[in-house]
Amino acid sequence: MKRPLQEAIALEYGARKTPIVSARGQDDLAQKIVEEARKHGVYVAQDPQLLALLSRVDLDAEIPPEMYTAVAVILSWVYWLKGMRPGDEKKSG
Repeated sequence: MKRPLQEAIALEYGARKTPIVSARGQDDLAQKIVEEARKHGVYVAQDPQLLALLSRVDLDAEIPPEMYTAVAVILSWVYWLKGMRPGDEKKSG
């Protein structure tokens, strides 16, 4: 039996005003993206609907305005988990 296709998409946010798609991959590459994210303490969301939306965005491209709300929900959760507030990522240590 063929295993289901696995896909991963990474977002980068903080250096720019709008998140960008910074990595994407399927199967083994998807697994490596997830492993690398976890190794660096990056939150990994499992959201098939958001994945389907983000899979239409080119690599290194900013997410389009119609995806802001969906991505903002994930980012707000990540900020909360890390005890951060928007803008904290731009402050120098």
